[in-house]
Amino acid sequence: MADIRATLRLQFNRGFTLDDALPWLDYFSRLGISHLYASPLLAAQPGSSHGYDTVDPTRISDELGGEAALRRLVGGLRLHGMGLIVDTVANHMRIGDANPWWQDVLEWGLDSPYAHFFDIRWHSDDPLLDQQVLLPCLGGDYADELAAGSIRLDYQAEDGRFLLRYGEHRFPVCPASFGMILSHSPLAALRELSPRFAELHRHPQARHLAQALCRQLVALLGDPAIRGILLDTYRDDWHALHRLLEQQHYRLANWRVAADDINWRRFFDINELVGLRAERPDVFRASHAYLLGLMEQGLIDGLRIDHVDGLADPRGYCRRLSRATNGAPLYVEKILGPSEALPGDWRVQGSTGYDFMNQVSLLQHDALGEPLLRNLWQEISNRRDSFAGELRLARERVLSSLFAGDVEGLAQQLWRIARHDLASRDMPLGSIRRALYQLLCAFPVYRTYAGALGRSEQDRRFMTQAIAEAERHLEPVDLRTLHWLERVLGGEPLCALPPGPLRRLRQHVLARFQQLTSPIAAKALEDTACYRSAVALGRNDVGFDPGRLGCEPEEFHQACQERLRSFPQALLTTATHDHKRGEDCRARLAVLSESADWFAACAWEWWKLAAPLRKHVGQGVAPSGGDELILYQCLLGAWPLELVPDDTLGLQDYYQRLQQWQRKAIREAKLESDWSAPAQAYEQACAEFLAGILLDDTGRPLLQAIADAAQRLMPAGALNALAQGVLRNSVPGVPDLYQGCEFWDFSLVDPDNRRVPDYAAREATLTRDPDWPELLRTWRDGRIKQALLAHTLGLRRQWPTLFSQGDYLPLVVRGEQARRVLAFARSYAGQHLLVVVPRCCASLLGTSPRPHVPPAAWGDTHLQLPSHLGAGRWQGLTGCHRVQNGGLRLADVLGDSPVNLLMPCAGGER
Repeated sequence: MADIRATLRLQFNRGFTLDDALPWLDYFSRLGISHLYASPLLAAQPGSSHGYDTVDPTRISDELGGEAALRRLVGGLRLHGMGLIVDTVANHMRIGDANPWWQDVLEWGLDSPYAHFFDIRWHSDDPLLDQQVLLPCLGGDYADELAAGSIRLDYQAEDGRFLLRYGEHRFPVCPASFGMILSHSPLAALRELSPRFAELHRHPQARHLAQALCRQLVALLGDPAIRGILLDTYRDDWHALHRLLEQQHYRLANWRVAADDINWRRFFDINELVGLRAERPDVFRASHAYLLGLMEQGLIDGLRIDHVDGLADPRGYCRRLSRATNGAPLYVEKILGPSEALPGDWRVQGSTGYDFMNQVSLLQHDALGEPLLRNLWQEISNRRDSFAGELRLARERVLSSLFAGDVEGLAQQLWRIARHDLASRDMPLGSIRRALYQLLCAFPVYRTYAGALGRSEQDRRFMTQAIAEAERHLEPVDLRTLHWLERVLGGEPLCALPPGPLRRLRQHVLARFQQLTSPIAAKALEDTACYRSAVALGRNDVGFDPGRLGCEPEEFHQACQERLRSFPQALLTTATHDHKRGEDCRARLAVLSESADWFAACAWEWWKLAAPLRKHVGQGVAPSGGDELILYQCLLGAWPLELVPDDTLGLQDYYQRLQQWQRKAIREAKLESDWSAPAQAYEQACAEFLAGILLDDTGRPLLQAIADAAQRLMPAGALNALAQGVLRNSVPGVPDLYQGCEFWDFSLVDPDNRRVPDYAAREATLTRDPDWPELLRTWRDGRIKQALLAHTLGLRRQWPTLFSQGDYLPLVVRGEQARRVLAFARSYAGQHLLVVVPRCCASLLGTSPRPHVPPAAWGDTHLQLPSHLGAGRWQGLTGCHRVQNGGLRLADVLGDSPVNLLMPCAGGER
């Protein structure tokens, strides 16, 4: 299979199967894609829309078409010279009756061969949890649900098994407790089986013997009347049902106890996703054997590792996977914090590209607008904290609620460690709790990767930063405990300890700490702070640093050069299935940073116009000032290009999309409402406020004002979007296109960003010979974006080594508009490409209706080319440009096209 030049991410589900992709492979190939990049394909929870809730890693999902459909898809890909990269979920699985491994654990407890596959704390001082799995799935308290008859006993006639039902949930009954049930039978033959089932508790071949006994049950319980007598006994006597439940290897509980009591590692705070112990060789083999077999057969060319930070040992896992795949391309979904670099010894091609998405966003925001935007936010929202302050408040919130039980469990284990050492044996559990809490609040990145040899230099820097911040929030009496934590949690290498129980406990606790910091960071940053603070909404997305508004070109150049040195094959993305706003929505919102004074004036005017639409709910106004300003930014960024205030049907559709986003945003912020306790009155008032703007005559003046403002932003936003696409396709790395984004993408957070694109419309517009002036005139239909994508990916197909190995040389820009241009050269073995894109050019566009800076606006701005490039002529999108005085004038290079890619003109002279 050829090298990876460009990937296309597709979201597969029962609404878009593997066979549904087949008709579009020719189009994808003509677009310039070398590899499809598929969402998870292994069997997931029935009805899953995304595939990240795997229930069986030994087969392809039947809803996607099964392995036969995969083979058909790969056959089609090979005919087009294309490959396949597949997303894989190593960190967790979906619990429930569709997961055979999980059901076996519930049935047999520690006797199940899968008991150690899942991250379960089997031993506890709590007698209700010792050797039990807590299942927080009940809508109310256990006693109430039991007495109400919501939990009921049932029987599967096909295999002779009893089970418990609660709503849609099905829980297996351990065969060793069947004797309790059969003792109520009117049939002597069934009563005689009762002690034989009871003996399974002590029998070394319990599972094998249980199968034989269940076969007898199938024969003896063929009469529905007899079955009814047994089941009615437990339906009529909830005390008997409780005694049966007490014999199981799980405990049913109110869903609200999960944050405090759950005794297994979840994916973030999701009660339906259980952590896998992929660090164990047998678990790795069992959960990867099928996928690796498909790779050995040549059906899969590379893997994307979902949520790599959730694993106990990401480095060890990636290196083991690299060996198992014979060095196949591996990409890790990794959120990099400010000044953080992906470790270089994991044997992966790089990250999935959130870091690039952040870098290009910073480039397109004007940092000069930050003071005005911050002041506007503080005045309207009445929230004065910096983003760092909001993030800390969010961390405190999730630590004390969503992850309270995880933190307490870790504190208890640290206390056990303290008791083993004379120097720390007097350290109180309360002190450990306080120091650990502040350390977690202060952690500056998603996680560190300390192991047997201790921390890397990068990890030492982050831990030092966290310790210093934690010290500011602790009393002197707890500082000794904090520094003891620093030593125990990776500061002292594990290899310095003698082998034995203490070392194993230290290793376990270190892994748990490092696995815990990641979901805390994600829930606090991505799912809380990014919905609470919106100085510039375009900077609030996955993998971003919202505390920074913008950067200058030099910083972007440095990031590109570093990527070329460290991970030249890393993915570069600008849209994903997890983004909060589509790539072109963010590009438009970036324009607000250039027009901060104008936007502030608009916002205050809209604030006045919106007065009749607000409502008083409880103790305040709905929406709050912050929620209202966030809504205005979202309306502007996502406003469809063709939508006008008189389009009733279009406004209704837009309202439905915005209302879905609005409810999620309000709940994620956890200020006025929450997922666990929705504030219905507040949410309803906010929905009515939105409807008042988009659908009611009362809000007509406000609707017109917002529509006019969105129209004003559109040309500059589109120019940003075109520049963003060119950069993704030309800087070091592998461009990753998200499904449908070859046309304009103004999607919102999922599920809005996971809709199936209209590929027929996209295929119909792809042409070999684009008419660039005409495409610029009709830019609103999206064809110009598609044409630029196809053109740049065509260059990558024609000169693959230039892009995969070529040097990256920042070009000097001089003149009055120099800071509004980013330019660089890619060079390899005599091949050269110049890339020129504008940035922060809203003021240069003026009132132009097109995403194109008028040539005269560039004035004397020009590129200064190095000597080996500074002669001859360069072929751009619309013609040749002659070098004058060792440079190229921007008025020429960007005279007829919004952006440009230039190569030496054919025919010799350069």
